[in-house]
This record gives sequence, C-alpha cells and structure tokens, in this order.
Amino acid sequence: MTSFKQRVFSGVQPSGNLTLGNYLGAIRNWVGLQDTHETIFCVVDLHAITTWQDPNTLRDATREVAAGMIACGIDPKKSILFNQSQVSAHAELAWIFNCVARMGWLNRMTQFKEKAGKNSERASVGLYVYPDLMAADILLYKATHVPVGADQKQHLELTRDIAQKFNNDYKVDFFPSVEPLIFGEGTRVMSLRDGNAKMSKSDPSENSRINLTDDRDVIAKKIRKARTDSEPLPETLEGLEGRAEARNLMNIFAALSDQTAATICQQYAGQGFAEFKSDLADLSVEVLGPITDEMRRLMGDKAYLDSVLREGASKADAIARPILKEIYDIVGFLRP
Repeated sequence: MTSFKQRVFSGVQPSGNLTLGNYLGAIRNWVGLQDTHETIFCVVDLHAITTWQDPNTLRDATREVAAGMIACGIDPKKSILFNQSQVSAHAELAWIFNCVARMGWLNRMTQFKEKAGKNSERASVGLYVYPDLMAADILLYKATHVPVGADQKQHLELTRDIAQKFNNDYKVDFFPSVEPLIFGEGTRVMSLRDGNAKMSKSDPSENSRINLTDDRDVIAKKIRKARTDSEPLPETLEGLEGRAEARNLMNIFAALSDQTAATICQQYAGQGFAEFKSDLADLSVEVLGPITDEMRRLMGDKAYLDSVLREGASKADAIARPILKEIYDIVGFLRP
C-alpha cells in the first residue's frame, strides 16, 4: 500500500462576503491545521462561474476572500494560498474525472438539485459536474484530508469513489482515499433569522448573517436583533430541543468562547435572552472586530493580495504539474 504525505486541501468560493459561518465552520479550524499538516487553501473561482458572475465583481470578490482568509489567520508563509484559475491543472484533471465519474453518481448529488431547483434544464453543465471539479481540486495534490461540513460530505464521498474507480480502472495505487476532517462546536452556523436554515451569503436578508466585513456596531446590532423565543434558557442542551434559534445562538457563543454549548447552558440557565445576547454581542465584537479591521487594511493593498495569490499559485503548480504528468502517463496520453 502506498504511503501518502499528510496534506490538507480546502477552498472557498468568491461569491459574496465571507460570513461568521465561514469563519467558525471552516477558516478558524484551518488556521490550527497549519501547524500540524501541509496545508493548501484555494479561492475556487472556477467553481464560482458555474452560475454567472460579473467579471469585475468576481475579481474583487477573489481578493476579498483572500484578504478574509489572511485576516482570520491563514499565513501565506505556512500555507499555500491561491486562486484556482491560476493553476490550469485543476481544469485539466476535471475533464479526466468527467470521464471517470458516472452519470448515476452525479444524479444523486443533492446540492445540484437544491441549487438548480425547478430550472434544472436551464442550469449550466458546469453546475452539474461541479463535484468532478471538486474531486480534481483535492486529488490534484493527492490531499489526504479535507475539512468538510455536513453539506459537503456527499461530494467528498464522490471524490473517494472517483479515486477508487481511477485506481481500479488503471490498476494503480495512485490516489489516496481522502479522509474528512470534522470539527466540534459551531461547525454549522445557522441564520440569525431562521435557526433551521444555514447562515448563507446568498440570503436576501443582511440581518440573517454576520459578514466578516461588518463593523463592530453592525455586528452587535445583528446579534441583539437575532430571532429568539420567549422561554428562559434551560440548564441542559436537551431543553433546547425544538428551539432552533436558541440552540444556534448557544452554539455560536460556545464556538466564539472556545467552550462547550453545555457549559454556556449552565452559565445562563434560567435567564432570558437580553443578558445572553448582550454578552454574545460583546464577545462577537471582541473576536471579529480585529478580523474586520485587518481585512479592511488588506483590501486597501491589492498589489499585496495579488502577489500572495500569484506566489501561492506558483507553489501549487509546482506540486500539481508533476502529479498531472503522471496521470497523463497512466491514462495513455501521448505527450512530448
């Protein structure tokens, strides 16, 4: 059995503001991985154009996501940080995987059904084969681990299926079996207006989410306005059953304070939401305020952001290109 280098890959779409959900559910956890794994982080602009994007907005959003990741603690000296379109091997391997993956596998992908909705006939082919490109993103670097949320587990399973089928078809032990990295409290942050819906940058209501570009006053105001209920906070998590908004705020408090939700429950047991939300607003400002400030500073230095992404792309390409060459040899492509 081939021994693969421990390598983490993950990416973020440049399709709007990064949110508290992106921070708690993903980026904050990635920061810790930098000291234990080889880490590759990507602004996935090829994925972004599966739905139409204004070109200038896409360029600005790509820089903004890079700025947000750096402000949150992704260190370009420790990690490789780049935007996907600068490394053409992603698109090249995605085509090979389009030919490895089966239609039946893609037909089972629930995210396509959710995003395409009733207009699936009008959706782009890119949106349909999005999971194949995601598999290429990961396997191009022979990544062994991918941090995932609950909504990405199905795509990671497809990545494993593609890797296994490629290995079986060509009788090689080339791609690793990728393992998910799943983190603890607050990994799935819900809307501040609807505790049953994921916090999303595409939600039409600005009050449904905290953006990493929000200033301190806006952050505090959104927390204080967050939907709750009239019941006091319980002593145990079992008492939050059926109280989605309350449980969401409890999870956010726990994640931001590096405590368990059970501990927060005990601390505020029997109280109403006024004091709890006031303390959560203060905590949110304390944690997110410096990120907002640093993000704003970085966004004022586009030359620096472009240089980080360019240098990261060069490092990523240096890993990807030899692996792609081996894949071409395995497949049987005649190359100079």
